[in-house]
Amino acid sequence: MNGLLDGILLVFNFQTLLVIFIAAIFGVFVGAIPGLSATMAVALLVPITFAMEPTAAIAAIITTAAMAIFAGDIPGTYLSIPGTPASAAYVGDSAALGRLGRAREALGLNVTCSMIGGLVGTLVLVMIAPSLAEFALNFSSYEYFWLAILGLGSAVFISQGSAVKGFLSLMVGLLLATVGLDLVTGAPRFTFDIPDLMGGINFIPVMIGFFAMFEVMKHYAQRQTSDERARRTLAPQSGSVFGKVPMHLKRYWKNVLRGSTLGALIGALPGAGADIAAWIAYAVSKKRSKTPEAYGTGHVEGLVDASSANNSAVAGAWVPALVFGIPGDSITAIVIGVLYMKGMNPGPTIFMDNSAMAYGLFTAFFVANLILLPVGYLAIRGAHLFAVTPTRILMPIILCFCIVGAFAINNSLTDVWIMLACGIAAYLIASADFPIAPAILGLVLGNILESNFMTSMIKSDGNLLAFVERPISACLGGLVLLILLFPWIAKLWRKRYRAAQHPTKEAIE
Repeated sequence: MNGLLDGILLVFNFQTLLVIFIAAIFGVFVGAIPGLSATMAVALLVPITFAMEPTAAIAAIITTAAMAIFAGDIPGTYLSIPGTPASAAYVGDSAALGRLGRAREALGLNVTCSMIGGLVGTLVLVMIAPSLAEFALNFSSYEYFWLAILGLGSAVFISQGSAVKGFLSLMVGLLLATVGLDLVTGAPRFTFDIPDLMGGINFIPVMIGFFAMFEVMKHYAQRQTSDERARRTLAPQSGSVFGKVPMHLKRYWKNVLRGSTLGALIGALPGAGADIAAWIAYAVSKKRSKTPEAYGTGHVEGLVDASSANNSAVAGAWVPALVFGIPGDSITAIVIGVLYMKGMNPGPTIFMDNSAMAYGLFTAFFVANLILLPVGYLAIRGAHLFAVTPTRILMPIILCFCIVGAFAINNSLTDVWIMLACGIAAYLIASADFPIAPAILGLVLGNILESNFMTSMIKSDGNLLAFVERPISACLGGLVLLILLFPWIAKLWRKRYRAAQHPTKEAIE
């Protein structure tokens, strides 16, 4: 109880609440610009958090992420261009409502469902994380090794697109994680006689390069983008923001609960995040709907499910990040780096060593989602300004933030070069339709994987069977094997299903 009260007091003070409010405005601004993701907003924010107290820093990241996920709906509704990847799942319905002059109605419903989804996800985080952390106290290096493998495997098979491309992207991240001194021998690896690389590649410049610098390069690579042309033809809008929200919530309250629950569960999977949660929730909604043919034509049912799921997934992704130190998505990958810099090691002991901070984090989640309504309302009323802001003005400012942010971490030009190199690498990877998220998770989990593997090998004197001798580690190993075999199992199941449906055809073949 003392930890809960201390955590509440850490958030409800003037400095932290001011930081939350400013972060909310920043998150809305970045999320409402087409093509700029919530992860990029968080990556740009990290250098600023160095001067903050730990609670204020984490609260700023939470608020920025939550607001940016919602704000991505603004250009999707007005311009048919999703502001963030999490808004892409239902952009067809949002844009159709915008063309009908119902943009404010759609955005009012989006921000309300986002708030409810975020609160449900936070409740799941509060209920599951402490209990799971108590269970995780029984984990040894063997279990953490399998958890790292599980996170890496999930990142490959859950990410959209080809699993092979996801695996290759993952290898890029693992390669970056090997730079520095060997954990056992102390020998330098891939340092090229550069002293700044002896301690490994700094996490934050990579984040800034992969997300912020990448967006800048992508913008300048496209000469006349469709969003710049679309800005000139905005449909006139009418109606209130929250006028029809009670009616929609009364009709689709089951969809809100389903989307929020589904989003929290999907967000807790390593490598999934809000983007995949929104797509899955929208697909489930369409499949269970009585009017699936209306989806994509301005139907609000899909909006309710997906917009509840994406913000719920933001909170759900913190479950593995806090309990195991394994990121649930790219945003919590950045958060783990911030926690380490603030002297707070994520893992099961965080609820014992920093209980006040943990409860402060939960409180910050509640505050960040509750502030969605007032700040979101102001953003919706002024959405026209966001939609017409030219990116040619924003991109040079973002580029300056990238360079200054990368340099300010260690006052080192090496970090700036790392940031630039990672931006180029991310652009090349994305140009070939390779997902970037597995590379980020590979960088974060690479050190966890290597350190726990080497520790386990030393403890077991090189006996590989020790990795499956403990009941929990054997179960985790079996789960990893199941994930690896899942594509073949699914393929076999589909083949047998088709054979059952068309036995004569299959027999002929």
